[in-house]
Amino acid sequence: MAPTVAVATASKQAEQLRQDGNTYFKKDRFGAAIDAYTEAITLCPNVPVYWTNRALCHRKRNDWTKVEEDCRRAIQLDNNSVKAHYMLGLALLQKEEYAEGIKELERALDLGRGANPKSYIVEEIWQELANAKYLEWEYESSKRSWELQSLKEACESALKEKHLLDICQMEGFLDKATDAHSAELEALERVFSTAAEADTPTDVPDYLCCKITLDIFRDPVISPSGITYERGVILDHLQKVGTFDPITREPLSESQLIPNLAIKEAVQAFLGKHGWAYKMD
Repeated sequence: MAPTVAVATASKQAEQLRQDGNTYFKKDRFGAAIDAYTEAITLCPNVPVYWTNRALCHRKRNDWTKVEEDCRRAIQLDNNSVKAHYMLGLALLQKEEYAEGIKELERALDLGRGANPKSYIVEEIWQELANAKYLEWEYESSKRSWELQSLKEACESALKEKHLLDICQMEGFLDKATDAHSAELEALERVFSTAAEADTPTDVPDYLCCKITLDIFRDPVISPSGITYERGVILDHLQKVGTFDPITREPLSESQLIPNLAIKEAVQAFLGKHGWAYKMD
């Protein structure tokens, strides 16, 4: 058999196996789907979708080590694979490698928005990214809280020793030594309370939230009336309800919507400052 014919035959068989795997997957027969995708990979190892399809099956089985392996291979073949970066990010989060996991999710989100901003997977990735950043903040916050508590206890112990020494050295001035010790403890408490504020969950300001969904802006646009909406939400309103501003009721069309870069930057600044210290629903 000529090489070109052999390649074409293998490609056709592999594609049939992919379709078989998809059928098994829809029936929740993940083991059979994995076998089908594996055979397809054996025939045509350089097709990234076979690897991401198999990774999805591993994800359903919570086999995150294999998810990572398959996604890394898919990315080698196609660095623009949204699903590969997305599932690799999820796999890394399972290993508590938050920084790298978030990096992969952000890459997936950028690629997804570029390919199809209205795709369901873009919203899914956004939610996972928000939760990932919350987990990262929670992990780092717990670590900092433990370090702060340890340091605070060490400082309190040192102040106690100093207080005892002062009492010994200031016979007849017990009240003065005690007052000084109390003032030092109060100052210490203020310092550590201020330091802990950065790790306190923060509510998102109203002006950073869409007036329709009450959720934090992802892609804010401003209408001629000066009201800012989430792009997907206002477009859905215009298509399904009517071509008017839902709040002012004035006529409104998609062409009149302008990206609100100021609010978008404010959202990013808020999230950066507070470490996503809130949980997405």
